[in-house]
Amino acid sequence: MKLLAFVRQVPLLSIVSAAALVFFLLFGGLLVPHDPEKVIAGALLPPSGDYWFGTDATGMDVFSRTVAGAQIDIALALAVTVVATVGGVLLGLLIGTSESRKGAVGMAGRGVTRFLDLTDAIPPLVIGVVIVGLMGATLMSLSIALAFIMMPVQARLTRAEVLKVRNDAYVEAGLIAGLRPLQVTLRHVLPNSVRPAIENCSTVFGYSVIVLASLGFLGVGLNPPTPEWGNMISSGVSGVMLGSWWPTFFPALALMLAVIAAASVAGLLTRLSRGPAAR
Repeated sequence: MKLLAFVRQVPLLSIVSAAALVFFLLFGGLLVPHDPEKVIAGALLPPSGDYWFGTDATGMDVFSRTVAGAQIDIALALAVTVVATVGGVLLGLLIGTSESRKGAVGMAGRGVTRFLDLTDAIPPLVIGVVIVGLMGATLMSLSIALAFIMMPVQARLTRAEVLKVRNDAYVEAGLIAGLRPLQVTLRHVLPNSVRPAIENCSTVFGYSVIVLASLGFLGVGLNPPTPEWGNMISSGVSGVMLGSWWPTFFPALALMLAVIAAASVAGLLTRLSRGPAAR
């Protein structure tokens, strides 16, 4: 935790981290020297000039698989972040503006709020395992599972901000001026309620990478030989005690660096959103 707190305070590291994530997402395929899903040499060859990160138990190149896994994990986490944030903001806006009303609309808003609170009692991995078990281990099912896990967080952040904003003077002035409630919500409430969810995007991204890798480690993520950090760590962990540390170490290192990068970007976004005085 101290390490993550430190990287949040280093603007240069935040910028470099964000650039690295974008680079691996867009150009990681250019760095792959071998097909990440094919056997190219003997099993468990140690790192060398020919195979920088060595080979795994099946003879596949660990460097190629780690880089290719970065593309999959980063792209999936980025997609989940966008879907969870957009969906969470809209859901938080909806329940924040409706739960105080009377009648069925208010009851529905309060019911959804209690449901969001209930999701905190269920471990995220359990939700992920259930959804992937029902839909199968595909990119689509993993995306749905992760978005379902992350969306309540963004919705609660937006709802809390909506509850603060909806009684501000400019909102009441808009209604007095003759604007319809929907116009006031979209023109005034939404722009002034979305900041916490935007600040939390990089945290959602980092947490998505962790949950995705955890599902892969448990064997319910993408199926081998698809390169994904979680299943790479899981398949190589049995060889660590025998001295074959590299099939597990390098994807675990990549996972750690991705999470640290997300944490550093979170700190940068927070400082930027709060203005020069907070930097």
